[in-house]
Formats: sequence, C-alpha cells, structure tokens
Amino acid sequence: MELLQGRIRDYAWGSRTAIAELQGRPAPSDGPEAELWLGAHPGAPATVDRDGRPVSLTDLLVAEPEHWLGERLVGRFGIRLPFLLKVLAADAPLSLQAHPDAEQARTGHAADAGQVNYVDPYHKPELLVALSEFDALCGFRDPADSAEAIAAFGVPALEPVVAALRAGPAGLREAVRALLSWPAAERAGLVAAVLAGAVAGPASPDAALVRTLAAGYPADPGVVVALLLHRVRLSPGEGIWMPAGNLHAYLRGTGVEIMAASDNVLRGGLTPKRVDVDELLRVLRFEVLADPVVRPEPVAPGVLAWPVPVEDFALHHVTVSAAATGTRLTLPGPRVVLCRAGRLTVADGVGEVTLDAGQSAVGTAAGAALTLTGDGEAFVATCGLR
Repeated sequence: MELLQGRIRDYAWGSRTAIAELQGRPAPSDGPEAELWLGAHPGAPATVDRDGRPVSLTDLLVAEPEHWLGERLVGRFGIRLPFLLKVLAADAPLSLQAHPDAEQARTGHAADAGQVNYVDPYHKPELLVALSEFDALCGFRDPADSAEAIAAFGVPALEPVVAALRAGPAGLREAVRALLSWPAAERAGLVAAVLAGAVAGPASPDAALVRTLAAGYPADPGVVVALLLHRVRLSPGEGIWMPAGNLHAYLRGTGVEIMAASDNVLRGGLTPKRVDVDELLRVLRFEVLADPVVRPEPVAPGVLAWPVPVEDFALHHVTVSAAATGTRLTLPGPRVVLCRAGRLTVADGVGEVTLDAGQSAVGTAAGAALTLTGDGEAFVATCGLR
C-alpha cells in the first residue's frame, strides 16, 4: 500500500466545508469542493509519489498493467481501473440525469465518436453511501402518485401530463417527453404556475421540493419532472443503488460514491448544460423503482458491505478498534482505501501506510490480504470480480 493523493472537482453545486473538514483543512474553502476523486479516471486521475514528484495512477497502470491490475482484471476490463471511488459533497441540487447500460455506451460512443453524449464506451452504474443525512431523487415512483402530486398544483396546461400518468407506467414515457419538450418560450410560465400552486396550496413534501428547485431553475421543466421520482432521505450508512437507465438527482448531503469508471451522463434538466431529450428517452427505463435504498449488510466483525449486481466494483466499510488486534480482509486487488475517521495503518504484504481522516491509499493486485489496525473507520473499494 502507498499514499494516494486524490483530485478535487470544483463544480458549482459543491460544499465549501464537507471535504475540507474531512481532510482536516480550514473551512470554508476558497471555492466549492464538489467531489474528491480517488481513482485512475483520465478526467482527474489521483497520483502517487515517485521520487518526490506526483505520478498519475493512470500512467502507472499503463506502464505496469499486470502488476497493478492483475491478469484477470486486464482480461476482463482492459488496461483500466474499472471503478472510481469518490467523496461527493452537495450543497445544491445536481442535474436530473441517467446513465447508459454497457451496450448503449458502446454503440453510442462509436456513433458519435465521444464528442456529444458518450465520452467513453463504458456504462456507469453507481452506489452512494451517505456520510450525513442525504437528500436525493431516485427512480420513478408510482405514476398514480405523481399524477395526484402534479394535479394538486392546479395548472391547466399540465392536464395532459396528469392524464398520461393516470394511465400507469405505460404513460411515463409520454409524460416525460411532454415535459422535457415543453416549448422554450413557455417554460418560465409553466414553472411560475406550478410554483404559485406550491405556495398557495397546503404544505407538502412535493410543494417544498418545487419551491427549492424553482428557486434555482425558474424556467426549467425539470422542476416538474422531479415530481415523478422517489424523494429519498438517507441516514448515514444507508445507500442508493442507481443502475443504468434510472433517472435521478442528488439534492444535498455528503456521501461516499463508487461507480464504474465512466463519465457518460445524459441530462434531463436542472442544469445549464446540454439536454438531449431523444437520447435520454432512449436510455431511460420507464418502470417503477420499488425501493432505491440499499442498507448495509455485516459480512465479518466490524465489516459492512452494500451488495450490488455488477463486476466493476464493490464497497466495504471497516471499523477498527485500538483494543482489537485489527481486521483482515481478503479482497481482490487493486484496492483503494479511504480513511473516514481516526487513524489507521493499512498493510497488504507489499507495503504499509498510516492514514489520518481524509487520507487514502492504493495497493496493487500483487498485494496479499489487507490488514487494518489502529482506531478508526475506512471505506475499501475493489472490483466486484470474485
């Protein structure tokens, strides 16, 4: 194991306190800090020290693929780390978005040469585990509930959308297309009418959501599309599993996120960025998501996991006490370890490193089982191959 230096992304919706406080730096920070990337994604690869200078983890994988990744991972995923671990800290809503499945990503990337919708040929399922209370919109809820929620605002222009939703799941596509294709000249009026209904009507979670979103996006029909989704509030330790094709938006909070290493995002609103309605509709799954919340399962003393049905990644949380002898984890390499709290020493038979809160480490496929000692908590990211 050796120290890994992550990269901070300064997206406008980011927190000025959460990541700084995790890393023990002065807060608030000078600007928004939205995500801490701990991986080898070419958009912001983490680095390790080589003779006093930072070297990209991506470059190390290319130079020594079998040492870092192992023959099995190279054969399955190519010369790339198949997962990306992040700390995500949102002080404002992210865009409504969905991600393609593996086949859609391959064909889409080949068709547009990575210039428009598909910047790489990979899928992007993702799991987020809350570190604080975390608010999110995740997957379509029962269309009958969405129909009643929208009807309650009393906006005549939305009656066709309400009618489509009352037809059940079969009407979801029609409702989403109608909202995202709303004439540009009429969008501000639509949101204003819905907001007026939210202000005048009885207090409800849906009305509160409209007020929050309309404040930032007063001419975006995504404010109404948001009413079609589950509103979820996670407690620390609970997770959200977002497979391909599920529309979602994170609203506020801090979490650890692990995903397949891709940057393919199809947006549906709540953003100044490009929205491709036709392509989004092509990849969306117009089905009700029964329960997007994933709860941790104990897999060993002091070790929790959030099982997900992909080979690209797996995530474990480890709690270590100074009174105990430590925790041993037999997990496939390479591995990325993020110290969440306290101080931990992580060893893999090749090297060991001591981490304080907010620090991270990486080990190659050549390492043996992980041993964690000290007093603290850590997240361990690996591939999901077994």
